[in-house]
Amino acid sequence: MSIKIGVLVLSDRASRGEYKDLSGKAIMQTIDEYLITPRTYDYRIIQDDQKTIEKELIDMCESASLILTTGGTGPAPRDVTPEAMRSVCEKELPGFGELMRQKSLLYAPTAILSRQSAGIRGKTLIINLPGKPKSIRVCLDAAFQAVPYCLDLIGAPYIETNEAVIKAFRP
Repeated sequence: MSIKIGVLVLSDRASRGEYKDLSGKAIMQTIDEYLITPRTYDYRIIQDDQKTIEKELIDMCESASLILTTGGTGPAPRDVTPEAMRSVCEKELPGFGELMRQKSLLYAPTAILSRQSAGIRGKTLIINLPGKPKSIRVCLDAAFQAVPYCLDLIGAPYIETNEAVIKAFRP
């Protein structure tokens, strides 16, 4: 069985083609290293606009079991990813953001400015990640061990990790 993973890049400039997306590609590369379960990606680059983000998240939740967003988690006026995610989710999982910030603080004191979080809509787990590829890896390395079990609990497809890279924790 395979899993569909949404990768949603939130960047005004990348959506206009002013620069190449590196963050969404970093997410997919990391997930490819983590999972042995077959997967397909729904990869989109959109502008940093709350209504647009909400619409895309709702659309992606129709078929994706896991959605990883990148960008829009800081304090700037256009950073509205957590607000959009909260508005479409039935449950918030603040522990993801707490852990990701804790690990990121080991590398950058500005990690306290990040507002990453996670939530559930139906049978989909949505995780907000920062916009820098290096920070994405730090955050995913910290939090991904809990993702397979969370997907089990919400009725999403069962996924297996490459234990040489990251080991899923299932109690």
